[in-house]
Amino acid sequence: MLPADRRVKRGDEFARAIRGGRRAGRPTLVAHLWRADLDVTNSSVAEARTGPARAGFVVSKAVGPAVTRNRVKRRLRHLVAQRLDELPDGAVLVIRALPPAAEAHGRELARDLDSALGRLGRR
Repeated sequence: MLPADRRVKRGDEFARAIRGGRRAGRPTLVAHLWRADLDVTNSSVAEARTGPARAGFVVSKAVGPAVTRNRVKRRLRHLVAQRLDELPDGAVLVIRALPPAAEAHGRELARDLDSALGRLGRR
């Protein structure tokens, strides 16, 4: 489980990452990364939250019933917790699970997450 200071909790933070951040899509997930230094829509970096990088998850009903959605969320949370320290301070990462994530094995989710984060890091 992610500590409270490493979680995205507010809707406006999710929206900022999804609308104003960079996006990398993979077969099982889409990663949205917002960083103050890359935000072209907002010239005020001062309003950016400082502190450690944080993560949030979006798993819609399209992924499956509640049991399946919660399993996918737990797997993704575990994978992201291991990689969160690699992100710059103040970054907001939102992972949106796609329906194929319900049938994906942990290794496939890890591979897709690493690939998405790698694409986001190169930009």
